[in-house]
Amino acid sequence: MAGSGEPVALDGMRLAGATMGTTWSVRAYCAPTRNPHALHAIAQSALDEIVAQMSPWVEDSDLVRYNRAPPGSVHALPAAFAEVLRCALDIAARSDGAFDPALGALVDAWGFGPSQPADRIPDAHALAALRASRVETLAALFEDAPPRLRQPGGVTLDFCAIAKGHGADLVARRLRDADVPAALVEVGGELFGYGRKLDGTPWRVVVEGCAEESEPQPGVETPPLRTVELDGLAIATSGDRWHGFEHEGRRLSHTLDPRTGRPVHEAPVAVSVIDDSAMRADAWATALTVMGADAGLAFAQRHDLAARFLVRDGGRLVERASSRFDALSEIAG
Repeated sequence: MAGSGEPVALDGMRLAGATMGTTWSVRAYCAPTRNPHALHAIAQSALDEIVAQMSPWVEDSDLVRYNRAPPGSVHALPAAFAEVLRCALDIAARSDGAFDPALGALVDAWGFGPSQPADRIPDAHALAALRASRVETLAALFEDAPPRLRQPGGVTLDFCAIAKGHGADLVARRLRDADVPAALVEVGGELFGYGRKLDGTPWRVVVEGCAEESEPQPGVETPPLRTVELDGLAIATSGDRWHGFEHEGRRLSHTLDPRTGRPVHEAPVAVSVIDDSAMRADAWATALTVMGADAGLAFAQRHDLAARFLVRDGGRLVERASSRFDALSEIAG
């Protein structure tokens, strides 16, 4: 028994599934008597809860019901929804609008949401009507105890830049509660790790960047790979490798700048953030992508964020990292 002073035998286990239009996976160490189907159900159930509450593609999700609700209506919020909204509003305020959870109508207008075809370019009149941020309005209408949110009319929430990170946090939390002593959780590329592997070492992951890093191409100079140890830490990555499309010969990012209403111009190839919450890391990776490499790195330095930017410079891929990121990572090999 745990706590008896005798060593507890652990076995490795791998679980996987689908959620939020992507995949999830778990590597875990637990007692060999644990039923993998039961642990899979714990992880999938946690992620299904997030979809039911926060998906813009599920017709009866809490988020969709709020977005379609009449002006003046008041909505009781589930605990997870309130947790994500609270974090999103905080990062929106701290980033001076580079992150915006009330961007749903604009996302939809660009064809990145549930209502429009991909690569649809909105006209200038549509953008002018949708650019105004609703974050301050949203913050004023959010009541924390008990969590409730008023719909003033026209506010359209979108949690796609934060929900996967929250999913990694929630799965890890549920596995800990189920007495799983060590796990590495991945949801759509966002990672959270806790506990130690059988050899006593923490989970070590390679910082995700772009294809040229993992599969070097002739004539493309790349920075050395970095690794991060995750024991009570998370890492999330955003960038145009995952979120972009071609239009009339130009690469447009799926990440929108709330301040202009348009796709981020010359977005970094990848922005990775380390935090003790995958939810925060996910949101900050988006906010720093919107800021761009220069302003984003300066912001990360001022606010002690662990952030790494990968940018293209001619035939080179150049890495730029904050001091905090340097302290939490090391060169692979």
